[in-house]
Amino acid sequence: MKLALPREFRTRIESEARAAYPNECCGLIEGVREDDIARVLALHPARNILAARDRFEIHPEDHFAALKTARARGRAIIGCYHSHPGGAPRPSETDLSGAGEENFLWLIAALSSADAPVLFGSFVYRSDAFEAVGPSDADGADFVTSSEKLLS
Repeated sequence: MKLALPREFRTRIESEARAAYPNECCGLIEGVREDDIARVLALHPARNILAARDRFEIHPEDHFAALKTARARGRAIIGCYHSHPGGAPRPSETDLSGAGEENFLWLIAALSSADAPVLFGSFVYRSDAFEAVGPSDADGADFVTSSEKLLS
C-alpha cells in the first residue's frame, strides 16, 4: 500500500504537532482507497482528551463528527494521525496496544522540539502488527524518502 498525502495536509499536521508540543496532537484522516493507494482528502483535527504528554485519545464528539462528515461526502475515515514529541516517527508499544481496526492507517509526526524538523512515518495496522506504508510516486518528495528507513 502507498499513501498519497498532499503537501497542504502534511504542513497542517506539522503545524498541529508544533502547536501541541510537548503534548501529542491527534486527528482523523478522511479519504479513499483506490487500488493500492490510500488518498488523503481531508483531515479532522481532534481534541486529545488524555493529560499524559506521550499518549493520545481522540475526543468521542470529534470522532463522531468526523465520521458524519466523511459519510456525508461519500468517503470514509481511513486512518488517524498523531505526534510523537521527543519520539520516533514509528508506532510505539502504546500505539500497538491501542490499535485494532484492520487496514487502518496511522500517520505519525515526530519532532524533538516545537521548532525542530518534523519527521513522518506512515503505517497500516494488519494482523495485530504495523506495516510501513510508503508515499505514492506523486507525493514521495513531499513526504518521506522511505518509511522503511525510519524503522531501522
